[in-house]
Amino acid sequence: MHVELWNDAQGSFHPASAPDFLPTPQLQQVQLQRLQAVVQRAYDHVAVFRQRLDERGVRPADIKTLSDIRRLPFTVKTDLRDTYPFGLFASPMREIVRLHASSGTTGKPIVVAYTRQDVDVWAEVMLRSFAACGLHRGDIVQNAYGYGLFTGGLGAHYGAEALGATVIPISGGNTDRQIMLMKDFGVTAICCTPSYFIHLIERAGEMGVNMSELPLRVGVFGAEPWTDSMRAHIQAHSRLRAYDIYGLSEIVGPGVGIECSGQNGLHLFEDHFYPEIINPETGEVLPDGQEGELVLTTLSKQAMPILRYRTRDITSLLTEPCACGRTLRRIRRIGRRSDDMFIIRGINVFPSQIESALLAVEGTLPHYPILLTRSHGLDHLEVQVEVTPAVFSDKVGTLETLQGKLAHSLERTLGLHAQVSLVEPHTLQRSEGKAKRVQDLRNIA
Repeated sequence: MHVELWNDAQGSFHPASAPDFLPTPQLQQVQLQRLQAVVQRAYDHVAVFRQRLDERGVRPADIKTLSDIRRLPFTVKTDLRDTYPFGLFASPMREIVRLHASSGTTGKPIVVAYTRQDVDVWAEVMLRSFAACGLHRGDIVQNAYGYGLFTGGLGAHYGAEALGATVIPISGGNTDRQIMLMKDFGVTAICCTPSYFIHLIERAGEMGVNMSELPLRVGVFGAEPWTDSMRAHIQAHSRLRAYDIYGLSEIVGPGVGIECSGQNGLHLFEDHFYPEIINPETGEVLPDGQEGELVLTTLSKQAMPILRYRTRDITSLLTEPCACGRTLRRIRRIGRRSDDMFIIRGINVFPSQIESALLAVEGTLPHYPILLTRSHGLDHLEVQVEVTPAVFSDKVGTLETLQGKLAHSLERTLGLHAQVSLVEPHTLQRSEGKAKRVQDLRNIA
């Protein structure tokens, strides 16, 4: 991994010289140059984008100002599914050094690709993220995000190493060992979901370990919604300051945005990811400060450039100066979405995925409330399934077998364990309008 980024011979980080502090006119010049280049790349190498631009009568040369981005078509998650696996790639496979994937709405994963330069950019924005949280060379970072096809673990890993920190690649789970290593290795920073860290606090107490007595001083938490009350709980039961990080696989992974020391909105790394806020109903671009759906365009992605990606996350852009001195705009913390997706244990889940998994098993009916709860700091997913009269009147062993098949189908589709509760026919409430499948009882709003 090679990232040349504002380091002197001793490896000290000089934030004042980072792109985070560029004067706005200079930043906008960088954005325009990169936007023009990425539109040309998408047009030349990705058939879907070329077709859509042609249909609009737009050529790459027509992008002369940043406001011309509004002439470009939107990209949505189904575009990644419909072009599975490699249909949005702008680089030949010989230039792609990494593939990641996240769960798709029908069981097919959403595939994303990186060239060597893309991986370096990812490490760069993660380095800048950690620096915004006050981390530096000499910190010991316990990375409890999952490694593998999901983007969380490796994104944080490369960024922390580029910063010069010591990384403990422990991944998720194995809670007792996590606590032991925190204590024994003198960990100063941790990366994980906020709900998992709350679980770590509770388990540490049961083990006789007081988190407030550990050298932990920074927590980088993301991959799920969380509130200021959760932050207050975390900071009250440990010595660390809790920072919110934002990202999504379709754009790069974690590192699209991060809170600074002010903990008042997340700075977006606008030199790589151009933000817009739109009316989710009309697609109209809204002025800074108004709440709407966040749309992102990758400005430097080679393997898989994405134009105007509709994230479905509802937020607003903040333009007032930040006390940290960064000139990058901030977004308000994201608390809701414009679609029916929910996040549990860092994994994106759509009710349609659950429906597909359930109906793939004979003996069930399409009535399935989804209950989200939280206990001991961890999220739990329960699906209540109404069975057919024939199955319900059969032997107990038949029901147990069906329950096991449903649980297996859900885990295979979602990539996480869900509790399955079978109920009698005609006992679940029917909806007279649009069915409200999800009951979120986690108190995260």
